Order: sequence, then C-alpha cells, then structure tokens
Amino acid sequence: MKQVFLFLLIGILAVSCSQKNWEKTQDAVIVYPQKAGEQQAQAIKITPVHDEIIKVSASATKSFSTKESLITVPLEEAVSFQVEEDGENLIISTAKTKVEVSTLTGEVLFMDENGNPILQEKEDGGKSFGPIEVDGVSAWSTRQVFESSDDEALYGLGQHQADEMNYKGKNEELFQYNTKVSVPFIVSTNNYGLLWDNYSLSRFGDPRPYGQIDQFKLYDAEGNEGGLTATYIDNNENDHVYTIRTESTIDYENLETIENFPEGFDFNHARIVWEGDIEPTESGIFRFLLYYAGYTKIWVNGELMADKWRTAWNPSVAKFQYDMKAGEKYHVKLDWIPDGGVSYIGLKALSPVEPDVQNDISFYSEMGDQIDYFFMKGNSMDDVISRYRTLTGKAQVMPKWAMGFWQSRERYKTQEELESTLKEFREREIPIDNIVQDWSYWEVDKWGSQEFDKARFPDAKGMIDMVHDNNARILISVWPKFYLGTEHYNEFDKNGWMYKQAINDSIRDWIYPGYIGSFYDAYSEGARKLFWEQINEHLYSMGIDSWWLDATEPDILSNASIDYRKELMNPTALGSSTQYFNAFALMNAKGIYEGQREENPKDRVFILTRSGFAGMQRYGTTTWSGDIGTTWEDMKAQISAGINFSMSGLPYWTMDIGGFCVQKKFERATEGSEAMKEWRELNTRWYQFGAFAPLFRVHGQYPYREIYNIAPVNHPAYKSMLYYNKLRYRLMPYIYSLTGAVYHDDYTIMRGLAMDFSDDRRVLNIGDQFMFGQSLLVCPVYEYEATKRDVYFPNNGGWYNLYTGEFLAGGQKLSVEAPYERMPLFVREGSIIPVGPEIQYTDEKKGAPIDIYVYTGKDASFKLYEDEGTTYAYEGGEFSTIEFSYSESDNSLVIGARNGEYPEMVKNREFRIIKVSREQPVAMLGKANDAKTVNYQGEKITVEL
Repeated sequence: MKQVFLFLLIGILAVSCSQKNWEKTQDAVIVYPQKAGEQQAQAIKITPVHDEIIKVSASATKSFSTKESLITVPLEEAVSFQVEEDGENLIISTAKTKVEVSTLTGEVLFMDENGNPILQEKEDGGKSFGPIEVDGVSAWSTRQVFESSDDEALYGLGQHQADEMNYKGKNEELFQYNTKVSVPFIVSTNNYGLLWDNYSLSRFGDPRPYGQIDQFKLYDAEGNEGGLTATYIDNNENDHVYTIRTESTIDYENLETIENFPEGFDFNHARIVWEGDIEPTESGIFRFLLYYAGYTKIWVNGELMADKWRTAWNPSVAKFQYDMKAGEKYHVKLDWIPDGGVSYIGLKALSPVEPDVQNDISFYSEMGDQIDYFFMKGNSMDDVISRYRTLTGKAQVMPKWAMGFWQSRERYKTQEELESTLKEFREREIPIDNIVQDWSYWEVDKWGSQEFDKARFPDAKGMIDMVHDNNARILISVWPKFYLGTEHYNEFDKNGWMYKQAINDSIRDWIYPGYIGSFYDAYSEGARKLFWEQINEHLYSMGIDSWWLDATEPDILSNASIDYRKELMNPTALGSSTQYFNAFALMNAKGIYEGQREENPKDRVFILTRSGFAGMQRYGTTTWSGDIGTTWEDMKAQISAGINFSMSGLPYWTMDIGGFCVQKKFERATEGSEAMKEWRELNTRWYQFGAFAPLFRVHGQYPYREIYNIAPVNHPAYKSMLYYNKLRYRLMPYIYSLTGAVYHDDYTIMRGLAMDFSDDRRVLNIGDQFMFGQSLLVCPVYEYEATKRDVYFPNNGGWYNLYTGEFLAGGQKLSVEAPYERMPLFVREGSIIPVGPEIQYTDEKKGAPIDIYVYTGKDASFKLYEDEGTTYAYEGGEFSTIEFSYSESDNSLVIGARNGEYPEMVKNREFRIIKVSREQPVAMLGKANDAKTVNYQGEKITVEL
C-alpha cells in the first residue's frame, strides 16, 4: 500500500511540475514566471502587432488592464506568429522578428528573423513595481531596464533644453513644461526603437529624482560645517549686503519654495552668491542639475560649469557632471543675478551609480496600471520611425503654404498692426505665406471667448479676408483657458468639464488687475467637442486657417510645483492627473483635428502646439520649442532639441527665431550700440538656421521681429535674412517633396547625422549640424562675431559648398568660412535638388521652370512630389511623382515617366538641368553656362550631361 501511495505522490508531482506556466491566446502569449518575486512581474504578455513591432505588457498581478492606449492607433491586420518551447524559454516568431521569453524569470530577448540578438531586458527581466495609491485608486510605479550595447547611440525623448544629443548614459526627466516636450520614445543606431506607453511623470536613465545638495557635507566660506554661505545683495550697483546666512540647500524652484527666500528681500537690483565647499561621502561621477532664471554662473574648483540667462518668469535647466572622491572637498560658487522681480534658482545632484548601470536603458514611471512598451525594428533608423508611425499614426502632408514663411510677434495688438505688417511684406517683396495673431485679441476680461475685441479689431472678418486677398493665411492663438463666469466657462462647468482647483484657490493670472480662471479637461470627449464647437462658431466660420494651441502642458499656473500642477488638473475624465500628467496636449490636439475634419473633410488641418506627446503627428501638428531666451546658448540648444524631437517620430518642429524672451540689454538697445550690433547678429544667425527647420517661423517679444524692424534695408542683417527667406522659397520643390515623403514614406525632414551616416562613429555625438532632407548639410553659427566654424564632413562621399560649388572630401573636420551674411551649407555628393523660381508665396508661378541641380561624383536620385497643396485629396491617391536618376558611369540623367495625377496638375514642365562636378563647380542660384533645357510632358527622358 505504501508503494502505491508513493507512486501516486510521484505521479502527482510530475504532472504538477510539467504543467505549462504559459498560454497562447488568439493574439498574444502570456507567461507566468515561475521565479517571480515580490515587486516583480507576475504575468507577462507578448503581443505581436506587426511583423517588426512587438508589444510587451507586464503586470504586478496576474491580470492585465483592458484600457485602450492613448498613444497608439488600431492596426487593421492581425499578425501571424508561432510559438515553440526551447527548454525553459519560449520562442515567439513573426515573419521578421523573434522574441525569446524565459518561463522562469520573464526576461525578454528581441532578435531578428535569423535569431541574431538586438535588445535584451536586464537579467531577471529588469521589471519592477512599487505600489502607489492616488485619489483612492491603487496602481503601480513601474520600471523597465534593458541592456545597452557599448557601440550604440540613442536619440529621441522629445525636445529638451540641456543641449544634449546622444542620450546613451544620460538621464532625462520626462514631463511637460514650457520649452520642454517629453516623448517617451528612443531610437537606436542599432536600428530598433522603444516606445514607453505611460502618461505619468517618467524618467529615462536613473529612476531617482535629483536630490538636494545636503547629500554632501557642506562647509561655508569660513570652513565651518553645516551649509554654504549665502550672501544676499539687494543693490548690485553698490554691493549693499542685505543679509548673510548659511544654507544647506539651494531650492527656490517654484512658487512654494521661493517663500523661503529672506523675508522682505528686493530682487529688482539683486545679486545672490552661494559659496563654500562640498564633500561627497562616496566616489564617482556626480550629475548636477542647475535650475536657473536670470544671469547664472556656477564654478566647481574654479572651473566654470555653466554660464546662462533666462527671463525671470520662465526658468530653464543646465546639466553638468563632476568626478569626485569621497572625503575630498570641492569649492563651489554659484553667482546669481535674478534680473528683475522674484526669480527661480536651484541646484541638485544625483550620486554616482556604476558605469554599466548608468549605461543601461531604463524607463521609470510614477503611476500606471502595468508596464506597457513597444519594441520595433528595421534596417535603418528611418525604418524604425516608420514602424513608430505605423503604431501611433501617420503624419500628414502639411499644407504647402505651411512650408513657407511665418511672421509673428508677441503680439499684433490691433487689426491695423496685423494688416499693415502684411502690406509691408508685400510692398517690400519679402516672401511670406502666413501671419499670426497671438493671444489677447479678445476683450481683456473675456479670456476664452474666442471673439475679437471690437475696439481693437473692428472688422475681424474683413481682416481675415484681407490676409487671404494678399495670398496669405492666418494662424490664431486658442488657449484651453477660460475666465470664471464667462459664457464658455459656464458651458464647460455645467458639464463638469473644468479643472476647478484654480477656481477654488482663487488663483489670479498676470493680466492686470488679475483674473480668476482655469483650463478645460481635454481628456473628456464631450469637452473636446465643445471646445471645437466654440472656436468653430467664432473663428473657423470667419475663415481662420490654422490653430495655435498655447500652454498645452497644461500651464494652468506657471512655476507651480509638480505636485500642485497635478492638483490643478485633477481629476481628469480618465482618472487621476498623476496617471495622466503628460498627455494633455495630445488630447487637446485630437479634439481640434477631429472637429475640423468633421466640419470640413476637404482642407488640411494645421495646428501649432507648445507641448507634445507620442502620437501627436497624426493630428496635423507642429510643435515649437516654447518661450526660449534671446541668447546664443539658447540658439545652440535648439539645434539638438529640434533634431531629437524629429527623431522622436514627430517630423514637424519649429522655434521662435531670435528667441522669445528678450534680455533687457536688447530691449533697450539704441542705434550704434554694442547691444544693437549683437541683437542684429543674433537674429541673423538664428534666421539662417531657422530657414532650414521643418517650419520657418519668426516670433518673440519686443523688439519687433519683422526683418525691416530688426535692421534697415542696406544692413548685412537685412540682406542676409532676405537672402535666406528667398532661398527657402527657391527650394520649395525640394522642401515640399520632403513633406510628401513624410506621409508616403514616413520620412524625417530634420535629421541627426546618425540617420544617414550611422557607420561613421564620429557623427554620433554631433548636435550642432544636421541634414535637411537627404542632401543638405546645415551648420548653424551660434557664437557672437564668429566668422568661421568647425564642420565635420561625414564619411561615405564628398560635399559641395552650396554657395560656390567647391568640392570637399568627407571624413574630415575643417574650419570653414562663415561670413556674417552666410551660414555654412553643403550638398552631399550624389544629390539631385530641384529649385524653383523666385516667388512671393508658395503657390505662385505653379508652372514655372524648375532648375534641377545634379551634384555628381556618385549615382543620385530624387523623387519630385506634387499635389494640389491644401486638401486631403492625396490620401485618395491624387498626387504625382517624377523620379530623377543620375548615373555617374553613364554621365546621364533619367527623368522618369510621371506616376499619378491630380486635377490641378501642371502637365507640361520645363526642366533646366545644371551639372555640378569637382571639375566644374557651380554655385546654387549662380550662373550656369552649360545648363540643358528639357521640355517634359510626362514621358521618360534621358539627358546626357
């Protein structure tokens, strides 16, 4: 009997041990890891959503959330996949991707179709959970860690202001803020991407928040332990000391913490200096975060780590790092001039982590139901971004007029100001397509009315018609903000669609004498529809062409702490603002886009928005970099900011050319002064750069930003700005073809060098040069009085100087000429660039001849894209393409047969072929003696060069 019992027990144990801890559903595989510990994933779901896109979900329980993603769009076709067991692992295979999952730990490995590893989660899966409860809702703080190969570079994460290009080994906190746009997506030079599907405050890299400086032993200027010496000078002209005190933290970053400044201290002519020594208790690289407004300098051991300026009301951040040894003292001096009024300053640090840990890829989020991320792969970074847009939505072909010049200022205060500005552009023959009406066109106490103040805009409909009659379009600022008691506020409020904390706290804004108001809840479908109905009734019906969605972080109260910002937008229709902190701009744009397309399915939507998120591109949006400052440092930071934003999968980006917030020295600059000289040069250099941003747009506070207000007509600044404006318009056939490729090929216009030269490791950290399309190397000048700059010419071919046609070999770094009126621009060997006639607006001279510049030395190709320019007819196939192909061995250009058509198409074209070679350099827009003219009627033509 004992033997029978023993055999029975063995049999039961054998059956139990052999039971599968995984299951296959119709669209996924679910694994319940056998060795899952506390705060680890209890269930992992692998869902192939495309042959090269894999969704991974991980739950701290054994069930999964059924909520729909805000980021992704439904994919039409189910993906075929197979599952096989390989010992303790599962292999899940699509036609192009394999995923290996450990049934013991849940660790995931992504491979290509041949089983070659691409990306691996950290040992034991790299997943961790921590319980969090907000507003009575239980959820999880989540983290996912991946191993990162030593040779890869990482880009994306949206748009940030610390002038960082390659995020390998870097840290970035992901939240929305004026000048900061967080997109939880990275793309690797190893040709994969990761999209982190979470909407709460998140962190890339180190999951810890930056800590206060009291993590160090602190010594004052006299060597006494306890804190740094803080010297408060209330009159910087005579160095009058208001008080001196010892401070163990420098934390004056928001409206709450600035209450800790000395009572009664006057900031208007102030200077504050913190000085002393810091002594770490551990050794390694400390990473510092300097939060600053005003003029700020910081030194460590006499080495200047940052020298910055931002306007008092709109702080920014600088990052630096320092290698320190435990027990050693390091002298620190922070010198701060607030530059008028109460301002903001802070210094924080992260203690060292092991280098291999710092180099891991890590995403952390404060609150979510589970871990959700998407792995995607391709044969290039362009492929990966194409997968991203397959997952999150295609970007449209922008209206052709949007690719022209945008003139704006803060702000046109009257109808006469706006109309006279457009008239002046036309009279001076300065090309322009768009003029902008910024905020406060409404009556002063009726923010959110979406109606013009008749005293200042007596005939708003007539003004809009005047813009259209002058072959231009008008963009108008529409905020998600409403004053208490106004008609539109009440319409939202009666449905429970207003955020009420600002009302309850009686927060007044900065419009004299201060008005109480708040923002609507864009997470509510009904609220989004109402918002569109209001602007449709009052603005779109009058002929407004496009929308400026400002303060969409949402910025209900500038410089509030993160915690109070959550209170101000809580609750949302979907849940706690803690969980839905980052996606307001996405939902706000969704309402406008869907509303306009329903109202008018024909005309393309154009939205300019200050904040953004993953998926924004599907709503006809362009994001701009917010209220940046008028400094050379800010200008330089926009280069890497724009590149990384574009490499986050969102192809349309722009900035305030010249900077929005103006230093007082420029506000007060007089003719002949050094300040005026610098102001003009700063605007000139920024304008040169801006002509090659995806959108070409001028905006800012006083002084006025029209080029004739910046400099007189005979000044080099005026001449240079006019030249680049005209060059942008001459390049419109090239630029609009890139815009077509954005939709049809998921292309990226503003390109980090690694996208086209990933085999050249010298480009991986270059953040001050970029490709504009496949042919133009753009090298902005960002130093005052510089007439040269260093340029790295990527390997894999040579480069032609755009202005002279001179040839330069690739794979070298050179100091190149950069005279005041010209920014270094180079054309890639083996390029074809179509150039149109001089025009004043984008749809002028539609049938004019097009110059085709062929830059020889390598085979070349270009696809000329054309459509009607303003409607969505291209979605139904109404567009045409003409393929140009140059053969170096045959010395011939083939103009292919036209593919496609549309009703307004120019059927017969004149092409003027201009050959540029090492032996025969030709300047673009210069005189070409041996150009060949071809009459093209849609059939294939071969031209011998």
